[in-house]
Amino acid sequence: MEPKQGFIRQKGLLNLVGFSAPTLWRKVKAGTFPKPVKLGQNMTAWRMEEVNQWMNSIQ
Repeated sequence: MEPKQGFIRQKGLLNLVGFSAPTLWRKVKAGTFPKPVKLGQNMTAWRMEEVNQWMNSIQ
């Protein structure tokens, strides 16, 4: 079970949601998946609160 708060990087997120990286970025661009945040110059992550809200909305 994933944490309800904090951040999740792309690799963990893809395992959680079950789709590919291109599909993830297509959904982000289309506005149908939460946008990531930059945590550093080379670090992007998603807020778990937003990911959990998205997961609850599709059930």
